[in-house]
Amino acid sequence: MEYIDNIKQIEEIYGTPGQAALLKVAKQMTPAYRDWIARSRFCVLSTVGPQGTDASPRGDIGPVVEILDDQTIALPDWSGNNRIDTLRNLVTDARIGMMFMVAGSNNVVRLNGTARITVDAETLARFDKNGKQPRVVIIIKISEIYVQCARALMRAGLWVDGDLSDGLPTVGQILKELDSGDFDGKSYDQNWAGRAKDTMW
Repeated sequence: MEYIDNIKQIEEIYGTPGQAALLKVAKQMTPAYRDWIARSRFCVLSTVGPQGTDASPRGDIGPVVEILDDQTIALPDWSGNNRIDTLRNLVTDARIGMMFMVAGSNNVVRLNGTARITVDAETLARFDKNGKQPRVVIIIKISEIYVQCARALMRAGLWVDGDLSDGLPTVGQILKELDSGDFDGKSYDQNWAGRAKDTMW
């Protein structure tokens, strides 16, 4: 198989970006981007560190991030699997990439920047939910923010093709397979809903 190994080859294949693709990049929040981010309940967070790259889904019942100012957003780190891959990476490499989605929209807003982790008590308290607070909050400084064209989500039919999950392997089945059949995947799946309810925040 032949591989491409230089930028010039790529540029020759794809040509010059259109005006909209160049115009869309902002260095900070604009009113329109602010409105878009404020409506997003789900994003994918990408980082890089000594062990490689990591992409992590993040979601909330309201806005997934809080906009602190036109250059800064805050992302609470709610309960998860405690692998802390994202946090490990950010301690050694502050670069961060994010993709924000809004249910029903085929567009995606992308954000690149740098991030730091805080346990500042006042910042944690901003995200209090019925007495529960995140253990840390990720503070993100925006380097650039821009909208991604809708083609990817349109091709996938993400919001229109209904539930495609029927017959998918469960997490318990995946873990059992990885553990040569010793892991009790059935019990894991049966108990998951209760565990999630108790540890959502």
